[in-house]
Amino acid sequence: MNMLPLLGPLGPRDALAFGLLVLAWAGIGWIIEHPPARRKSVSVLMTDYRREWMRQFVTRQPRIFDANVIDSLRQGTAFFASATMIAIGGGIALIGNSERLVGLAQDLTLAAEAVVIEIKVIVVLLFVANAFLKFVWAHRLFGYCAILMAAVPNDPADPLAYIRAAQAAEINITAARSFNRGLRAVYFALGALGWLLGPEALILATLATSAVTLRREFASVSRRVMLGEGL
Repeated sequence: MNMLPLLGPLGPRDALAFGLLVLAWAGIGWIIEHPPARRKSVSVLMTDYRREWMRQFVTRQPRIFDANVIDSLRQGTAFFASATMIAIGGGIALIGNSERLVGLAQDLTLAAEAVVIEIKVIVVLLFVANAFLKFVWAHRLFGYCAILMAAVPNDPADPLAYIRAAQAAEINITAARSFNRGLRAVYFALGALGWLLGPEALILATLATSAVTLRREFASVSRRVMLGEGL
């Protein structure tokens, strides 16, 4: 059976490269969030530190440091949300300008068509849009966390103190998970740009993005520090 009609303007190699991209993005995200017990990822290790942070928060006086940390986290998510929004606007503007797409297609390869470039740009935009939604939700969750932290009683002997702190920790962890997912979407959006140079470039970019992401989560210096190794 000839698969070319089903693939439209893209060829079988493009379909293979795109499938690898989606599989790597989803698979690596799952591995990072559900790592083997004997080798936790940085993201999972940080969940323990976030819970410990909130336990220490109960007895820390004053709590200005904790407020500054939460504010810093919210500013970071707001920055990335703004950046991805600008990227989405630029991508939509590019798609809406057919003349620029034709020029880009001619610059990249003589065999390329504007419609093919448009499809590839849309894939990049889908990753960026996903990142934008994750960053916006993370920003809101960090705001929820700040409110829960404000609700933690100042008296450690209060029976609600550690309960409220534990609730704040879980919201903090959920916000961080959403933020990390947004970052991974940005990484793979950058990798997806390789598709503009052809399916082979997309495969190489996907493999490189996967390797960098996995190294940072499972073989980085920061992970060894968190584990207390080599100190």
